[in-house]
Amino acid sequence: MRRVLIITYYWPPSGGSGVQRWLKMSKYLPENGWQPVVYTAEDAEYPVEDPSLQNDVVPESEVIRQPIVEPYNFYKKFLGIKKSEKVKAGFINEGKKKSGWKENISVWIRGNFFIPDARCWWVRPSVKFLSKYLKEHPVDAIISTGPPHSMHLIAKTLHKKLNIPWVADFRDPWTDIDFYHDLRLTKCADRKHHRLEKQVLTEATKVVTVGWDCAKGLENHGAEDVCVITNGFDDDFENNETEQIQQSDVFTMSHIGIIGANRNPQKFWEAVAELNIPDFKIRLIGQTDNSVVESIKKNNIEKFVEIIPYIPHNQVVEEQRKSHVLLLFINNTPNAKGVLTGKLFEYLASGRPVLAVGPEDGDVAKVIAKTQSGTVIDFNDKDKMKAVIMDYYQKYKENQLVTKRNELVERFSRRNLAKEYVRLLNQIINND
Repeated sequence: MRRVLIITYYWPPSGGSGVQRWLKMSKYLPENGWQPVVYTAEDAEYPVEDPSLQNDVVPESEVIRQPIVEPYNFYKKFLGIKKSEKVKAGFINEGKKKSGWKENISVWIRGNFFIPDARCWWVRPSVKFLSKYLKEHPVDAIISTGPPHSMHLIAKTLHKKLNIPWVADFRDPWTDIDFYHDLRLTKCADRKHHRLEKQVLTEATKVVTVGWDCAKGLENHGAEDVCVITNGFDDDFENNETEQIQQSDVFTMSHIGIIGANRNPQKFWEAVAELNIPDFKIRLIGQTDNSVVESIKKNNIEKFVEIIPYIPHNQVVEEQRKSHVLLLFINNTPNAKGVLTGKLFEYLASGRPVLAVGPEDGDVAKVIAKTQSGTVIDFNDKDKMKAVIMDYYQKYKENQLVTKRNELVERFSRRNLAKEYVRLLNQIINND
């Protein structure tokens, strides 16, 4: 069996979206002739933890953990945060209405002194450890997955030193990511980010990303012929036959996952307020920014909205089955067309209709159109939001809302996507 080293910061007990792609992808590598050798951090600062995900680590996996030094203890001490509290991902602000001067200084320090990210101190010790390990335990290929993009810097050095084929896998962009310009970068720091990004994109044997718009962006920054292998869904979701969606006392729409400030769908909340449907509930499951809570209060729709903290991934399936429609709020940022969040594919696997708020010509819209699985509405089209919500509501009232996983969705199963990745790995080692 061939061996592939996967360099990833996120691995169980990490929860959240960052862990899903390579935890699930590695699950199906052994059945395609590749053993995953996972290099990850020991005692890392994960925004959320989900021990249940350990069940998805296949016995064939070799998992190597090495200590990591992160600056979060200094950050917490500076801000007066308890050591036991988690640092939220994606600039989530759950407690305060606005950032104070300490938060602003912390962001400036993070952007200008921790390049490309807060895990940069782990690059040098990881290279030292892995250089020795790989000489004693050879692998056929290396995959680095970011963010955090420090993982790519580890792989870049190993690739150069040991001449092992290397795939740089981008789950999100680097300098095109939505919060990049919130980092308050100096010109010097900005140049360094772009220089390191270009080195990764031009020196990797192959660059892979999760969506078509992101691929174009990476090519604009120096990559050649970027391969798109999207995220997908696992076999947690049974391929159910056509069935009527469970009738209940309340018409329920659910959003599962992080909602940061830039995902706050202002017009959607206004649409809900104006419709004022009595037997209607919106469930927000996961980390929810305080700006979202404030918008809900501003529109006087608290009675329609239930906010639920993060739940383990093994409970997500049941929560989706309790919902009549699944909501997807896309980041309202310059790179919105390229946002192709992993939860979309789990939504598709559930068979529930998807109502997405975002660009009608973006990657999410492309997948929803290909799979005939729902509707995408522009950020500002409140009238269409109201019309689509009412259409789903009327079907619910008439007991005509049905669910079936469209056969067009099957290409996005993790098992099929792993086969695509294996074809790529076989190609790069054969051409090396």
